[in-house]
Amino acid sequence: MSSVNTEIKADIDANGPQENQGGHNHSMGGRGGGRGGGRQRFGGPGGRQRDDMRGGMRQDDRLNERLAGLSAPTHDLPPQDTREKKFTGRCRLYIGNLTGDVTEDEITQLFQPYGETAELFVNKEKNFAFIRLDYRANAEKAKRELDGQMRKGRALKVRFAPHSAAVKVKNLTPWVSNELLEKAFSVFGEIERAVIIVDERGKSMGEGIIEFARKPGAQMALRRCTEGCFFLTASLRPVVLEPFEQLDDIDGYAEKSLPKKNPEYYKAREVGPRFASPGSFEYEYGTRWKQLYELYKQKEEALEREMKMEEEKLEAQMEYARYEHETEILREQLRQRELDRERQKREWEMKERQAEEQRLADEERMRRQQEEMQLRMHHQEEEMRRRQQENTLFMQAHQLSSLLDQQEQALRQTPAGYDSPVADPVIRDYDAVGGAGPGSIPPDPKSFLDAYDRGTGRYEAGSRGDMREDLGGPNSGGPRGSLGGNPRGRWGPADRRGADDYPTKRRRY
Repeated sequence: MSSVNTEIKADIDANGPQENQGGHNHSMGGRGGGRGGGRQRFGGPGGRQRDDMRGGMRQDDRLNERLAGLSAPTHDLPPQDTREKKFTGRCRLYIGNLTGDVTEDEITQLFQPYGETAELFVNKEKNFAFIRLDYRANAEKAKRELDGQMRKGRALKVRFAPHSAAVKVKNLTPWVSNELLEKAFSVFGEIERAVIIVDERGKSMGEGIIEFARKPGAQMALRRCTEGCFFLTASLRPVVLEPFEQLDDIDGYAEKSLPKKNPEYYKAREVGPRFASPGSFEYEYGTRWKQLYELYKQKEEALEREMKMEEEKLEAQMEYARYEHETEILREQLRQRELDRERQKREWEMKERQAEEQRLADEERMRRQQEEMQLRMHHQEEEMRRRQQENTLFMQAHQLSSLLDQQEQALRQTPAGYDSPVADPVIRDYDAVGGAGPGSIPPDPKSFLDAYDRGTGRYEAGSRGDMREDLGGPNSGGPRGSLGGNPRGRWGPADRRGADDYPTKRRRY
């Protein structure tokens, strides 16, 4: 690194941060740097520490949320936006060798012909300033034209300021591109530029440069990647971050930058360029210096070869360990599947037993319901038969009562004897009570009375008064005119003739 960059860094370290956070700062210090820069936070060191801890926790939470969105595959990433951004860190200039009476307006007027300016920082004590221009081309033009320009008897020193928010990434795999590098580190903050370093054939060198828009993003990336292991691909090679040491290969080391007042300068410049003669004192020590450098190169190459072998060995171990780890994961998954299968089998068997028990219970319930239904149907049939029999007996008794009423009425209306032909039809109707119709009259009327007999045997021998007594006579135990004590029947008036009214009447049954 040139002495100019060393001087720039010394001035910055002594007077505040390299990067200004925006706006025009006053001469005694900018926002966050120098005397008078920034606002004092009150509350003592304890309160400030608690605020820093809470802020760090919130930043870690936001970072974890962003990292969760990057876990998806990164195939076919969209190309980078190659349009040049305004006011980036690559457009920041350092102005040195200023006078103590310089003002911000003077510097702004000095750089106004070269485009827009922003984030001016002036340190009058150390006689330097920083300014940011809109584009890199304008910054290069301003540097080229203003560097060495005389101002109030002093030659201005205009250089590109080192990028304070740039980091260098190492240990990258060959499958990391500019797009993947930018996407991976965008979780730490806004990125201005991300590029992979390649050789003359365009092959990745395993290193890259990331330029953040703000310094806190670069600091967080350095801290997190140093404390943890950050992987960009499926490979288990974590990235290694370190601050980017920017080398000035454009301006170089000019003659005017040499400290010519140093005696060593004159001592070194006494003799010009030359070749040493073989066998001379100069040739001997020149050869020894070359041997020392060659030894350094050999050791460096041996170290690189050893490092390469160690990397290949670690890569093989990593692949084997990955295979074993994946195999163990598959075994664990298989064990879990077997446990799940056994559990499901037990659940299915239990469900089958429950279903079988439910089926048997349903069959038993259906059988009981069928038995109960059959029993109810049997009872209903028995009840229906009983009611039919009762209805049949009731109809027969009603018909008998009607026939007897007709006979009684016919007997009362006929004054002649029993042999009168008028009474014959009534007697014939009475004889036909037990039949179903005129064509089915039984030859013996006593068959109906035998069927109607209740087991008393009172109709085997006796008089007509006995039949009346059974059908509701005066001595039947019920009211006169009733059928077996039933008040619904009516057999005739109470003054009907008795059994002795017709002593010569021929008995028919």
